Amino acid sequence: MTPSTRRRRRHAALAAATALALTGAGAAPAYAEVPPDAPEQISNGDFSAGVSPWFSYGTGQLGVTDGWLCTTVAAGTANPWDAGIGQDGVRLLAGAEYTLSFDVRATPGAGVKAVLQQGSAPYTGYFTADVAAGTTVQHVERTFTAPTENPSAQLIFQIGGSAAAQTFCLDNVSLRGGEPAPPYEPDTGPPVRVNQVGYLPGGPKHATVVTEATEPLAWQLRSAAGAVVAAGSSTPRGVDAASGENTQTVDFSAFRTPGTGYTLVVDGAASHPFDISGTLYDGLRADALQFFYAQRSGTPIDGDLIGAEYARPAGHLGVAPNKGDTDVPCQPGVCDYRLDVRGGWYDAGDHGKYVVNGGIATYQLLNAFERTKTAETADGGAALGDSTLRVPERGNQVPDILDEARWELDFLLRMQVPAGKPLAGMVHHKIHDQNWTGLPLAPQDDPQPRELHPPSTAATLNLAAVAAQCGRLYAPYDAAFAKRCRDAARTAYAAAKAHPAIYASPTDGNGGGAYDDSDVTDEFYWAAVELYLTTGEKAYLTDLTASPRHTADVFDAAGAFGWQSVAAVGRLDLATVPSNLPAAEKARVRASVTAAADRYLAALTDQAYGLPLPGTPAAYVWGSNSNVINNVIVLATAFDLTRNAKYRDGAVQGADYLFGRNALNMSYVTGWGEQHARNQHSRIFAHQLDPASPNPPAGSLAGGPNAALQDPFAAQLLAGCAPMFCYVDDINSYATNEVAINWNSALAWLASFLADQGDAGAVPAPSCAVSYTTHGSWPAGFTTQVTVRNTGSSAVNGWSLRWAFLTDQKVTHSWSAEVAQAGATVTAKNLPWNAKIAPGGSITFGLNGSTSFGPNPDPGLVTLNGRACTLS
Repeated sequence: MTPSTRRRRRHAALAAATALALTGAGAAPAYAEVPPDAPEQISNGDFSAGVSPWFSYGTGQLGVTDGWLCTTVAAGTANPWDAGIGQDGVRLLAGAEYTLSFDVRATPGAGVKAVLQQGSAPYTGYFTADVAAGTTVQHVERTFTAPTENPSAQLIFQIGGSAAAQTFCLDNVSLRGGEPAPPYEPDTGPPVRVNQVGYLPGGPKHATVVTEATEPLAWQLRSAAGAVVAAGSSTPRGVDAASGENTQTVDFSAFRTPGTGYTLVVDGAASHPFDISGTLYDGLRADALQFFYAQRSGTPIDGDLIGAEYARPAGHLGVAPNKGDTDVPCQPGVCDYRLDVRGGWYDAGDHGKYVVNGGIATYQLLNAFERTKTAETADGGAALGDSTLRVPERGNQVPDILDEARWELDFLLRMQVPAGKPLAGMVHHKIHDQNWTGLPLAPQDDPQPRELHPPSTAATLNLAAVAAQCGRLYAPYDAAFAKRCRDAARTAYAAAKAHPAIYASPTDGNGGGAYDDSDVTDEFYWAAVELYLTTGEKAYLTDLTASPRHTADVFDAAGAFGWQSVAAVGRLDLATVPSNLPAAEKARVRASVTAAADRYLAALTDQAYGLPLPGTPAAYVWGSNSNVINNVIVLATAFDLTRNAKYRDGAVQGADYLFGRNALNMSYVTGWGEQHARNQHSRIFAHQLDPASPNPPAGSLAGGPNAALQDPFAAQLLAGCAPMFCYVDDINSYATNEVAINWNSALAWLASFLADQGDAGAVPAPSCAVSYTTHGSWPAGFTTQVTVRNTGSSAVNGWSLRWAFLTDQKVTHSWSAEVAQAGATVTAKNLPWNAKIAPGGSITFGLNGSTSFGPNPDPGLVTLNGRACTLS
């Protein structure tokens, strides 16, 4: 047992002892009766809504049977606090009277200790009731006065300490008393809402003003010194549906002078300060990606890389008190083997690891890198190359973003059912603690047993898709690993086709989220797309074109894609990744992307806060911020495809919402913006509960407003909220304020795109045209001729062409140019005698190359001196 675990259990014991002293060993104090209409402080005490938000530790799985919440405790636990059932977020007022009541039974019979306590160190106890539970239902009712105030106390039923195995059941748990929670009034700061990080000099610059005025208002843009540098009038917008506020908007896009500390003043009120700069987001790219290193499982976290406060030992490697991820059994009845599933990323605020969430998060990191091959503004991927991020693998000649993605890929590959076993080739849906744990809890201190959950078709297809991506992207850097990925992808896809309807159970949600999904046509489409792009094989092309998703509109207005809806990511890759898809079909696919982007632009224009999301409550769901970003990604992809600045400007403006241009006037990204989220729900980053624990690292994205209010803390605090106000920066609100890898992967993709835009100036017209022709190919090689023509009005004096291969193609010989290669990226430069290309003139050079597998399509982008050429 580690010192921190001993400390945790000692505090639990002290809490019980303190409460006993306060209440006379559980006897009912002689306080006035609590009124029958007193507020209820317990959520789902009759378990009519299932298990949530109750958690347990040291027990079997929680379940509801005939209206009772029941669980088991193994024989031989030493202390009452070694096993428990609990609920967080219980509101206590100092000096207020409360009645705690519940029904309990136990078989064969044992003691139960109900403890109201502080939910984190030092675990101060407020009240305890001791009960001798037996097979006959016992109703317990105790009244007490709260000795102190705690808006988020914890109720724990301690059920350990019996020599015999026990079954415990609870019902009708109630804590009445105190007062209703006062109406929550968020501090929204000044009524002028801006992107608190800032604006790109040549990009859109919009703000939203909350005001009762219905006529246009005068605005001034002021420098840090207070000088007025621009002025104008706002545009009335009426009542914004998502916030319920009367709003006006300000457009100061015409001002393009870089600077720091600007403020926008409207009707006498000044906004939070912001900058105008082409380098605003350079640091965010690294911060958003460092989140994944901080979430790594199975390795020590190096404080020298990301800050001393984040250093910690490796978690879940079998070092006590961890049960470990190196030899994990299945849930009872699921399998007869054990797997080493170490590594990967902790999914969110808990210690679970989920394949479907890991799949889309890994996809977005891989896609952010793959975009550098086909997007003009990405500059060939230099900003995501080796030694650009804070990861321990830096300096290994592999792009750092691929190093980070590989940490999860290795885990996903380990989740595959071994050959020779039932369902071989399928993939286990998830692995996590047997029961929910409380907050805070560092990974290395987690004492819960770990379990593999049943394989699912969705998880299997997620592996097939991202392993296929891996199979092409890692080929230039680690051929053996790339082949391992391709083989696993083929095996997984075949297994999924053999077992097309094995769905994760929606009731399998104890100790970790269920992540259920009973429609996997989108996963089949995505996996077929990735396998076709990597292998070029007709069978996969046949499957993807036969999918009903291939010709459907797959871009939902409220969220283009997410872990449960992945058809759009297949569509985006089919539109952007070079392939031998027929030209007419590729044009149709690309048109579907721009059509979706046009719809998101229309939604953005319609919203007073300028985000590409409908203003209805149904659009503000768990993780709504990632849905905003994923819609923005469609806009960004449309810009990469078309070079039409309206899509880039839409993407840039859509990002403003995340950094403060919203109803709450706050940035949802830790460390970015004057007023930013910092108390996201996480067991690892739990500073709000334990000062010795850090806040989430800079670059961590909060889930965002969730009109469904699916946690008790938010439900009590925010009842009746307008959708954009359904958020609170508190660690207890997991439904609005959790962190998650698939939310930060979206942020990382967006941050990379934003950083690539620089000043976001006018998009130059192409001044070159390139003909890239492969004249001959054979199983191990090819011959290609490249002709570049100057279509501009000025001579080119010295030229450098750049493009990227799809997989492991390598240049072996060249003529009429100096050709070099790094990874998949090829650079061809002039020789002394052909450096000048006159207007209308052209030069031609050639090369021979080798390849070991897959297709060899023409590149999707060729640049001349950094500018995109028209491909012909």
